Order: sequence, then structure tokens, then C-alpha cells
Amino acid sequence: MDDLTTRFWAELVGRTTGPMMFRFILQPLMAMFYAYRDGLLDARSGRPPYLFTILTEPAERTELLAHGIKSVSRVIVLGVMMDTIYQLFVLGGRFRPLELVVVLLLAFVPYLMFRGPFNRLARRRMHA
Repeated sequence: MDDLTTRFWAELVGRTTGPMMFRFILQPLMAMFYAYRDGLLDARSGRPPYLFTILTEPAERTELLAHGIKSVSRVIVLGVMMDTIYQLFVLGGRFRPLELVVVLLLAFVPYLMFRGPFNRLARRRMHA
């Protein structure tokens, strides 16, 4: 088990350099674009900030998370394809599905973090 954990972390860190490292910039930027778009729509609709609502309103959590995943689904699919290519070519043809966690970190986490602040900024601009 220790060998698996060590290999997992070594391969995750290895992704930050070498081939396809551009996705560490591309995927978060695309996720932020979708967060911006959805944050503006939230502000126009008068909805509260996204992550705050997910954390404080259990009744709306599932629907909001599903909407967020749907919004960034293209980024997630692109990320899965890029990571699969990386694993097949760089890791010698081995595919490790658990290492796809990188895709969620690069695509969905920035979306979660930025949709609410974009909503707040848009509201301030609308009221000014």
C-alpha cells in the first residue's frame, strides 16, 4: 500500500513538468471562464453566491452541484482525455483511473472557488 501511495504522489507531481503541463493553466482558465459566465447569470437572476449556498443550503446542494458539473463538463471531458493520453504515453501504456482526480482539481475546484466572487462583483457593478 505504501508503494501505491508513493507512486501515486510521485506521478501526480510529475505531471507538473514535461509534456502536457499546459493543462495546469488551460483547465483552470477554462473553468474560470465558465464560473464567470455563470456568476454573471446568478447576479442577473438575483441568486446568492454559489459555494456559499452549497455549504449552507442542503436542500439546494445536489441541484447546484449538478448544474456546476454540467457547466464545466466540457472542461472535465477534455481533462480526462488529456490525462488519459498522458498516462498512456508517459507512464508506458498503463492507465490509472484514480489519478484522474487531477481533472477535478484542475477543472471543478476553480469553478467552485470563483463563481461566487464573480457573482458578487457583477452585483456591485449592476448597483453602481
